[in-house]
Amino acid sequence: MKIQRLKISNWRSIKELDLEVSDLMVVIGQNNHGKSNLLSAILFFFGEIKHQELDFHFGASELYVEVTFDGLDDTDKATFQKYLTSSSTIVVRRTAQFGGSFDYRGYIENPTDEWLQEANAGAYTRRETAESLPFHPFLPDAGRLSKQHIVNAQSSYIEQHRDELAFTFEPETTNFLGLKNVAKGIFGDVYFIPAVKEASDDFAAKETSAFGKLYSTVIAEMASENVEWRDTRQRLEKLFAALNKLDHEGQNNENRPEELARFEQAISDELSSWGAQVDIEVSPPDIESVFKANTQVWVNDGVRTDIRRKGHGLQRALTVALIQVIARRDRDRSENANEEAARSRTSSNSRYYIFEEPELYLHPQAQRALFDSFVELSEGDSQVFLCTHSSGLIDVERYRTIYVVTKRSEPEGSRVTYCSEELFTGDAKKDFNLSYWINPDRAELFFASKVLLVEGATDKTVIPLIAKNLGVFRYDYTVIDCGSKSNIPYYIRLLNKFGIPYVAIYDRDHQAGKLPDAIASADIASTGIENEIDAGLGRAVVLENDIEEELGMAAGGKSKPYAALSYVTDAAFNLSPELEGKIRNVYDTAI
Repeated sequence: MKIQRLKISNWRSIKELDLEVSDLMVVIGQNNHGKSNLLSAILFFFGEIKHQELDFHFGASELYVEVTFDGLDDTDKATFQKYLTSSSTIVVRRTAQFGGSFDYRGYIENPTDEWLQEANAGAYTRRETAESLPFHPFLPDAGRLSKQHIVNAQSSYIEQHRDELAFTFEPETTNFLGLKNVAKGIFGDVYFIPAVKEASDDFAAKETSAFGKLYSTVIAEMASENVEWRDTRQRLEKLFAALNKLDHEGQNNENRPEELARFEQAISDELSSWGAQVDIEVSPPDIESVFKANTQVWVNDGVRTDIRRKGHGLQRALTVALIQVIARRDRDRSENANEEAARSRTSSNSRYYIFEEPELYLHPQAQRALFDSFVELSEGDSQVFLCTHSSGLIDVERYRTIYVVTKRSEPEGSRVTYCSEELFTGDAKKDFNLSYWINPDRAELFFASKVLLVEGATDKTVIPLIAKNLGVFRYDYTVIDCGSKSNIPYYIRLLNKFGIPYVAIYDRDHQAGKLPDAIASADIASTGIENEIDAGLGRAVVLENDIEEELGMAAGGKSKPYAALSYVTDAAFNLSPELEGKIRNVYDTAI
């Protein structure tokens, strides 16, 4: 099962948030806007971290994180049957009170008919009363009726007549599954890799580490399948049993070492005035724990040392490699799992991977390869959540994985902008995706304070250079080469959806000698751009015909970007007042 929806209230910088969740969730935004708080809210829900007083937003007395899960398999549906909705989802909320207490509550589809409500089950335990109600065919034929019998009959009746009944949807009044702290493990395994952490911690054999979780599964397999392992366990159990006064059948152990018996008797003699005796009992060690406690991870990259002595880049790469191994093992296990093993599960088979700035210490090429790994990791029963400052971990084609966090003020709190629907279909989708190869750095637009959309490479090269010469250039503005005039509307549509300011710079394309049909076609493309512009976010700056003509260059030259650069940097170049005004207009922050 997977997280379908996430609601957060009063958690750190987040006042109120309600968002749909994708299998791969890439959280971006400026520093101190709440990216990490979004991830930590998920950790809080799963019981991986405890709330503290500073976690409450602006003095709130209560906070909560509510999760809707979908994609439940048959085992999940059996485990969470009480909470299963008609759409096969479950909704669970973890609430914390200022001062320390917390609880989990599951939402229940409660029938409006009182005789079907579990809270009233105790009122129907008299057989005469129960058999007068419609659920009576599901009761035991004889014997005293318990409250559980009534609850079971109500559930069975609801299951068979769900389409005929009316329901309310509300949180239960008791703890989720009857227990207070159930989230840790019951919804699946959580693997969290924070931004700043010793890689050696990830490779420790303790249960809380990523390595420890994987290593435990390896040890469990050896314990059940390896003959030598089982024989060693049996020999240890026999050896330690020989040290105790009684054997496993409760009989006196005649072979007990005299040294141990004398030591035990000496202590008992000293306690004789108290009328007490001492029995020293030796339990066999947990061989799995011994195995883990004496495990270390060494790395040989030409020099064999422990992981702490390696560079941060290699340490980070090792952590990512470990997560990938976990993911592949989980997928293989899911594919090879038999039905009996699936039925024996008591928790979900899901995996949730949470990364803070995984790009740290990795060069750009490694970051791009890492993103492909995250895509693979998010397939199957797993979900991946990460926050990043790197455009290398963003794929604009996968725009539905991108979540932009902003915070205008502390009282208002963090907000998230994302796109859950398909923006492009058919040829539009193909053209938008192909434009990547024209501008592979286009993911940078999500980090810009404003995006400048241009038709081609010459515009992308010359406009920033002229802006720099005029003293109006800004590094926080990103120039995107859209590849053609007809591609600009696709980018405008994307920027509108994510609320990112922009300027569309396009050619009017009314050059002298151009045929009427070509001019009409250019006008259609221009209209397409103007129709997509949201006046609250963007505007257009129109070049009369094209950038070369605006510069005063001769038409039809080759190597246009280089030729334009050479032309602009020549001492004889004279910038026209018209083009200067347009460049200043493009970079004007007040417009």
